[in-house]
Amino acid sequence: MSFISVLFALLLEQAKPLARGNSVHAVMRAWVRWCTRSFDAGTAMHGWLAWSFAVGGPSMLALTIYWLLAVYVALPVAVVWSALVLYASLGFRQFSFHFTRIRDALAADDDAQARALLADWQHIEVKDLARAEIIGQVIECSVLAAHRHVFGVLAWFSVLAAFGLGPTGAVLYRLSEFVARYWHHQSESHHQPVSVALQQKAKTIWVVIDWLPARVTALGFAFVGNFEEAIDGWRRYIQKPGSSQDGLVLAATAGAVNINLPSVSAATAVDAVTHKSAGFDDLSPARPMPELSHLAIVVGLVWRSVLMWIVLLALLTLARLLG
Repeated sequence: MSFISVLFALLLEQAKPLARGNSVHAVMRAWVRWCTRSFDAGTAMHGWLAWSFAVGGPSMLALTIYWLLAVYVALPVAVVWSALVLYASLGFRQFSFHFTRIRDALAADDDAQARALLADWQHIEVKDLARAEIIGQVIECSVLAAHRHVFGVLAWFSVLAAFGLGPTGAVLYRLSEFVARYWHHQSESHHQPVSVALQQKAKTIWVVIDWLPARVTALGFAFVGNFEEAIDGWRRYIQKPGSSQDGLVLAATAGAVNINLPSVSAATAVDAVTHKSAGFDDLSPARPMPELSHLAIVVGLVWRSVLMWIVLLALLTLARLLG
């Protein structure tokens, strides 16, 4: 039944995407703020308590409603509930309009406007970025957004749904990512004091939760892109000290599309210095810098990955029905 939920949620998200500042996200932000005020006392134990209520509470609520609908109403109604929760958790259209506006500005050779749009999207300083660097940053931000808003959500939803836990995985993943980012932002902006213990707890749990989805996303990009280069980029990246889940996804993306990305290139440059100091040659692959045409290639990569997810879930559902 997870296939039906995923398909319905994706179609609904494309037909009527949730607007920015929608009521669902507003309620979640209010809930997280309440949990922060109520439980964040600055210790590791209170950090765990705050995270458990902020993330575990909505996850258990989604699961309880799913089970009640499946037992006391009808399974198809529970499937619809899963689809609606998944729809609220997905966010394809919540970042794609940024990508589209920047791409249109670059296509019109308006690099200044593209820089301004990128700065507004990511809240970073980009006034000195060259055209290729702008495109590279757009690709990185878009790929990571697709991972966190689409593929990571689908991964955890599918895994837990297979064990009869309905939409729990989608809520767990999205809220885990949200609280780690939100508490860090609130602390830096001083809008709401957030203890270091709580920030560290949320960051640590997010790294654990994103471990599997990051590898699923990277593997998906490898299958629908340049498989050999993507896997090679993956292998090279995880050998570096201080590697991260985001970096792994970007390394696989760079290989799948066969381009140099800013973050991956910077990590490769550090790795090359380390290898040379140890007496080894730099074996990093030489790839072209990002161009405007690569934006369309990345869009195709993402959509082929989505299609692969749908086909895979359809085959698993069919096998389960026949078995």
